[in-house]
Amino acid sequence: MTALAAPPPEAWRRTSPLSFVVGAILSLRSAALPVVAGMIGTGMWRQGWLVVAPSLAALLGFTALFSYIAWRHFRYLVGENDIRVERGLFSRTARAVPYERIQDVSLEQTLIPRLFGMVDVKFETGAGGKDELRIRYVTAAEAAALRATVRARKAGEESVAGILETVTEDPSRLLFAMDLKRLATFGVFEFSLVVFAVLGGAAQQFDFLLPYDIWDFRHWLELLAGPGHRLQELGVMTQAIGAALALTVLALLGLVTGLGRTVLRDYDFRLEDTPKGLRRRRGLLTRTDAVMPLHRVQALKVTTGIVRRRFGWHGLSVVSLAQEAKSGNQVVVPFARMDEIAPVVETAGFALPDDTTEWHRASRHQRTHAIALTVVPFALLAAAVGALGRYIPDLATGLPLLAAFGAAALGALLGLREWHLWRRRRHAIDARQLFVEHGWLAPRLDIAARVKLQSVEIAQGPLGRRGGYADLKFGVAGGELEMHGVPIEAARAISAAVLDSIVAVDFSRLPG
Repeated sequence: MTALAAPPPEAWRRTSPLSFVVGAILSLRSAALPVVAGMIGTGMWRQGWLVVAPSLAALLGFTALFSYIAWRHFRYLVGENDIRVERGLFSRTARAVPYERIQDVSLEQTLIPRLFGMVDVKFETGAGGKDELRIRYVTAAEAAALRATVRARKAGEESVAGILETVTEDPSRLLFAMDLKRLATFGVFEFSLVVFAVLGGAAQQFDFLLPYDIWDFRHWLELLAGPGHRLQELGVMTQAIGAALALTVLALLGLVTGLGRTVLRDYDFRLEDTPKGLRRRRGLLTRTDAVMPLHRVQALKVTTGIVRRRFGWHGLSVVSLAQEAKSGNQVVVPFARMDEIAPVVETAGFALPDDTTEWHRASRHQRTHAIALTVVPFALLAAAVGALGRYIPDLATGLPLLAAFGAAALGALLGLREWHLWRRRRHAIDARQLFVEHGWLAPRLDIAARVKLQSVEIAQGPLGRRGGYADLKFGVAGGELEMHGVPIEAARAISAAVLDSIVAVDFSRLPG
């Protein structure tokens, strides 16, 4: 292996001096809360400002110093064949990533860097599901130049110097956007109670600041025995009104939380068709700008929810090789009608199923086996509980019968659920694509290009061998696409057809 050639010192670049300021602020924000909590927990805050002020000033000074040292010893090089980064004072590291190994370049702006006009540039190679290279923070113009440089060098278009000097916006065509009305409607359907999880986690971390232990059940019983005892004297109607008000407050909090998360994540959502691929920009406090090359899109996912499907709302995600291995999905249309999703699907090189699509359901044997595996254990449990009540007379009268009935009813409900899942599970294949539809309350449609699949696997368990059916598993980025309960002969035919499509294309000759 040959060593990397040493570039001249003047070829190295530093990030903007403002990045040192941004780094100091972010580090201070991360350290401030634990320090303040420590002061309160140890009682240092009682010593007055003569002690607290110097402590905070020392924290600010150390944070700024460490941030400056990190900035001063960070540099990067945009070369003809690769991008190199060197960092560290005592432990010096140097990394080089060739352009052809970079799958995607994304730009991100959280709130504080955005206030200073700084951008975080991420170079993704798909190795281990993590960002292989990161440059934080540079100006918006330099970030756009870095992304243009990678794209051009991957395509072998022009010199690096020419790109870094001038960057022009690619011509684009708007495919989808969300205005405030659409965003608010989307937020209503994003009901979330995550605020209670956050408050519970904060209470657990800082419980020493609270006047009592909120996890002490006996304390809550004492509170109910005091003021809560008065509620019992107001009658059933008043208690019902109080419960309704509590549920209303809970629902309002869930709606506000869902709306807030949606606005923060998808504010000013824009999806554009550019010569380099689908460009998605979104976010209020954290602004992201990502481009998904079309030739790397392997599959599409059309999703919906238990409530929103009743109103005709769906979402569209792409499964792309240009993303991290841990999550191959990126939302390109979060909330839209199917007639708005169709142009995006067509632009991505796919097609939605139509009236000519020949759908097939899973094997009836697979349905029978799935229902039996769900119902039989509960039926045996119900029989065992009933027998237990007969031979142990000390048990409360009727309790075993009630438990047996509950187990039998639960088994019947789960069996009915399996039947409905079988009814909603179907698949189809045409000359270019695979279609898989599944899900009952929140159905999902997966569309995959046959030629872009990575592998095909036929899996048969003991029941599958006996019933003559199998599961088909297709390798895609970040996971698998599966067809369940396919008759074995049909499974073999689908596998052979997909493999023929894959081997018929010489991927080494395709444009990168």
